[in-house]
Amino acid sequence: MKILVIDDHVLIRQAMQGVVRKIKRDAILLEAADSRQAMQTIAENPDTDLILLDLTLPDRDGLSVLGDIRQRAPTVSIVVISAIQDPKFVMKALDLGARGYIPKSAQGDVILNALRLVISGGVYVPPEILAGRELPQTMQRQVTFDQAQPSPADLQLTERQLQVLALMMQGKNNKTICRTLRLAEPTVKNHVTRILKALQVTNRTEAVVAVNNLGWKFDASAKP
Repeated sequence: MKILVIDDHVLIRQAMQGVVRKIKRDAILLEAADSRQAMQTIAENPDTDLILLDLTLPDRDGLSVLGDIRQRAPTVSIVVISAIQDPKFVMKALDLGARGYIPKSAQGDVILNALRLVISGGVYVPPEILAGRELPQTMQRQVTFDQAQPSPADLQLTERQLQVLALMMQGKNNKTICRTLRLAEPTVKNHVTRILKALQVTNRTEAVVAVNNLGWKFDASAKP
């Protein structure tokens, strides 16, 4: 996997590379300090899989860079990592095609899990910033719940289903879940079906987004 970190601060680039190494130990890491270096690096590495983009670059507005990258490399996943937490910027970045928006103030485990989510095909949406706002049409359909957000118990999810859901959040497929939990594949499929129904979604990606929006956290025992 090839990952490009675009940020004008050396320490931030190094920190993000350290986080990425925890997820993809063998990833090829690239870096750029401004938009000019970024565009040159992308042109030289058309097989880049993931871009981590800061919005406050020294030579150009980060949102315009995001739009330019999306046009030049439509298949690459872009995650904005910025100190800007204005909901308008978050919504604009998502509308331009970002697969996630991570505040720089986020704790290390939040950043780690958010990147895992994006790498596994999901979208990270910071619920504390986007609370009550409708997601852009470019993303999966919005998953809505009552203002009093339900707990797993409210949705009648069993302990085993929560363990399956925790592994889904890590991007694990059914076969891996079977091996991890020592379950038969039909049993896992039934659990996944029940989870999707409880979350009012139609696929695994939407389930991940829903759990993210609900703010459920999973510990080592796979319970939120």
